[in-house]
Amino acid sequence: MTHTILLIEDNEGDIVLMKEALKEANFQGKIMVIKEGNAAIRFFKENVDAEALSINLVLLDINLPKRNGHEVLKYIKSSPELKHLPVVIFTTSSSNADIEKAYQNFANAFVTKPTDTDEFLEVIAKIQNYWISGI
Repeated sequence: MTHTILLIEDNEGDIVLMKEALKEANFQGKIMVIKEGNAAIRFFKENVDAEALSINLVLLDINLPKRNGHEVLKYIKSSPELKHLPVVIFTTSSSNADIEKAYQNFANAFVTKPTDTDEFLEVIAKIQNYWISGI
């Protein structure tokens, strides 16, 4: 079974690092990338019955252009067809307001991005092991 991770992230450096981290964690599946909030919501609207439903994990940044991650999360979790998707907020923010808002909108987890590269790789490996390897 091929697993699919949807990464909703606008920082090119973080996208590259994420892909490298998943590779090091032996992730063998598909990684899709969407770089802004409006495009993410459009993707879900257009693929609600097909591709969006084959996603095993959404890694979502809060600080996105056009529409922020909170709006994307709210859209996913308010859709009967999508609300089952596991969404991990993976962001630089560690503010209590962002954490509370994410959980109020039914995020499955909130993880603050480590600034240290080795820690970043380790955290991604743990996310992959928990959300993908456990499937």
